[in-house]
Amino acid sequence: MSNPAGRFTFVVAPADGPLRLDIVVLEQLRRQGREVSRSVLHQWFREGRVCIDGAPAKAATRSRCGATVEVDPAPPPASEAEPDPDLVIEIVYKDEHLLVIDKPAGLVVHPGRGHPGKTLVNGLLALDCFDPSVIDDDANPEAVLRPGIVHRLDKDTSGLLVVARTRQAREGLKELFASHRIDREYEAIVVGRAVNATYDTFHGRDPSHRLKFTTRNPVAPRRAITHVTLEQELAQGLASLVRCRLETGRTHQIRVHLFERGNTPVLGDALYGKGALQPWLRQVEQSLGRHWLHAGILGFEHPISGKAMRFTSPLPEELVMCLEALRQGG
Repeated sequence: MSNPAGRFTFVVAPADGPLRLDIVVLEQLRRQGREVSRSVLHQWFREGRVCIDGAPAKAATRSRCGATVEVDPAPPPASEAEPDPDLVIEIVYKDEHLLVIDKPAGLVVHPGRGHPGKTLVNGLLALDCFDPSVIDDDANPEAVLRPGIVHRLDKDTSGLLVVARTRQAREGLKELFASHRIDREYEAIVVGRAVNATYDTFHGRDPSHRLKFTTRNPVAPRRAITHVTLEQELAQGLASLVRCRLETGRTHQIRVHLFERGNTPVLGDALYGKGALQPWLRQVEQSLGRHWLHAGILGFEHPISGKAMRFTSPLPEELVMCLEALRQGG
């Protein structure tokens, strides 16, 4: 397969034969390490940049086993990732190859639709953190928008994030994530009585809601695995404190698994939760101002030195106050 930054071709495998072509192309891009949104890919289809057996194809076309698909990605948009010295970034570890950041809730990781600036990337650019190789990278056109970013935390999730400073570290970290050799543990408070469980599901976009992901999409191409451990029942069972350990890192994975499989949405999750029904718990939820989810542990083997690295992040004050209120109330 050719360079994912430019035109590439592939032959549809037997397992992909019945699927929509846009699903198949998205999976091919993921395997190359270049993920794009469905909306970007659909724009490529509209521009005639995706062909099957030499003819322009539509996104909804059913792929055929043995068919040759050619994809000519559009050039990336001009970067809007400008340095922003006004953003305060908490760096908990720094060496010549990587950074570990303790991200606050409310901060988006990189520029994108609806968030052209005031992101973590904008703040890091102002600190002159990156080697030029991780920004001006012909093999990764999206590097200008998300230099060094190898994983993300949702806007309202706080906690630990590793960022590459060099191309070599970025590729090494990507390999660690792809092979599931990153330790990531989160704490969450959920609405309802949680149980110890492992959720092993397919994961993909919700076809009925463009902002959501779901385990219930029958053609979802990815697998998601979350291990949930009950730490404490709160407020006489109205809520639970849980620890979630990730094997995979899909978008919204913990939130989707706790909501759809555990029937215990994250407290304060405006996208997946329906809001607490009990008046006192609803008041606690509304006063929180975010969802109660924190990435507290991050461990990995340094991609250059091979040294074992492990970091912990304390709970932010607003999460501590909410937890104490639930421990005392009910």
